[in-house]
Amino acid sequence: MIVAFSVTPLGVGEEVGSHVAEAVRVVRESGLPHRTDAMFTSVEGEWDEVMDVVRRAVAAVEARAPRVSLVLKADIRPGVTDGLTSKVETVERHLSA
Repeated sequence: MIVAFSVTPLGVGEEVGSHVAEAVRVVRESGLPHRTDAMFTSVEGEWDEVMDVVRRAVAAVEARAPRVSLVLKADIRPGVTDGLTSKVETVERHLSA
């Protein structure tokens, strides 16, 4: 399963980078395959472990902000591993053809 999510602290002003960094730190320390871009962090693993990482990432931001917004999208595809890499490689292969 791959989950793409973003955690946004609310009520802390416009500078939220340090708050978001705490969520990303949780993901990086999880040991699960992940990628972070300008809009989302994607993490790959089994349902329980991925959702636990999302829960802890939200909690890390929640500890510093009075309100938190979570946007989450999941690709639930049993038996597929390394989807973070293989999905991008497939698109790149089609682009180079």
